Amino acid sequence: MKIPRILWLIFGISSLVLFVCASLRHWLFQSNALDLGWFDQSLYLISQGKPPIVSFSEDHILGDHAAFIFYPLALFYVIFPNVHWLFLVQAISLSISILPLWFLAKKAGLQDNLALTIVVVYLLYPLIFNVNLFDFHSEVIALPAIFWAALAARSKKFVQFIIAIILILSCKAVLSLTVAAMGVWLLLFEKRKKEGFLALFLGIFWFIITTQLIIPQFSGNEVAAVGRYSFLGDSVTEIITNLILKPNIISSRFFTLANLEYIIFLFIPIIWGLSPRYLMPLVAVIPALTLNLLTDYQPQKDLVHQYSIPILPFLLLSIIATLAANKGLFRNPKYIIIWSFIAFLALGKYGYFTSRYLEQIDTLSAMREAVKLVPAEVKVLTSPQISPHLTHRSIIKLAIKDREPIDVEEFDYILLNTRYSGWENSQETVNNIVNQLKQNKNFRLEYEKNGVVLLTINKINE
Repeated sequence: MKIPRILWLIFGISSLVLFVCASLRHWLFQSNALDLGWFDQSLYLISQGKPPIVSFSEDHILGDHAAFIFYPLALFYVIFPNVHWLFLVQAISLSISILPLWFLAKKAGLQDNLALTIVVVYLLYPLIFNVNLFDFHSEVIALPAIFWAALAARSKKFVQFIIAIILILSCKAVLSLTVAAMGVWLLLFEKRKKEGFLALFLGIFWFIITTQLIIPQFSGNEVAAVGRYSFLGDSVTEIITNLILKPNIISSRFFTLANLEYIIFLFIPIIWGLSPRYLMPLVAVIPALTLNLLTDYQPQKDLVHQYSIPILPFLLLSIIATLAANKGLFRNPKYIIIWSFIAFLALGKYGYFTSRYLEQIDTLSAMREAVKLVPAEVKVLTSPQISPHLTHRSIIKLAIKDREPIDVEEFDYILLNTRYSGWENSQETVNNIVNQLKQNKNFRLEYEKNGVVLLTINKINE
């Protein structure tokens, strides 16, 4: 089946818009150490043949989420080390999902106009635009792979299905649960035994390997997110055991106002296309949705952060099934697009470019000038919003309250924004460091403008 030219045009426009928006946010010094700086430094170190140990926390990149996808991504940094590669990969990943999505719609029997409408619904779903603005996350690469896996399974293209599943698993350890649940969906509802058994086996196998071997080996600890579910236990094994044996704990966590709000946000953009008889694809979202509902960690309950990415493909598959059965609140493409556009206007974070992203505008030029004065490969202490502009080095740390006490003598250059500390609870920390350094004879003031201060240790300039 040939891809229509209009689809390539939409893909190109979407990729460009998302890339420009993410790049503009970074240019405005609104990207952050966690998570953009984290991944950018990891890729830089891999490209230089060095161990990808993020200096912010001294963690190996594989000890975070066992995301092996960062090793092939580092090839871009071998060509030319630049953080904009991540923005480009993210924009293309989010946009190229429309190709397998269109094929899935056509395979279900939808006419071209409805298949194209589904593509627009996907691009207008608020999560797509919002997550593109939130630094970079490897889950975005898994998004088109999930659509691709579903298409390959329905098309009985087993080799393509295997490649898609491996790609998903390489993006983040927790996605193994989505793969396993996808296997259940394929087995029970799609009657794809071979693909279903493979996804179920690989999902469970990779979850055990990553949580019990890889992540502990590289981090020395349990999976980082375990702390968000401490009420269930202190380890992955304990949590799973208590989920099975103590269902009363789960029910008390599910029924909260925060979860109700999250469910409304999740479903309202596509509520017109959901029908109880055609919700079978949502079997695959049970792990991701359960994790988001059980925790008190607010970023897992919105359409801004990456945690809802594994849910979106199966929501759209449910919509396709509903439309293919001539069901749904309405089927007219015009009304569907209007609804989606209204949802985007209500929940999209495009307004940040006229509000939140301009908060530090008075120090923007000073930060830009100061960054240019910091040599390569010196040890740097800096503010979180400045760090992604300096992460192409082995040692860079954050001047934040969570890292106190901070030994300033460990660093060659210290670059801080005293007006905007980066983290709200760190303003006092930044002020104390600057006051301490201005009285320290081992450091001298290199640059100061609009609250941006750059100090360097004297021995560098001797």
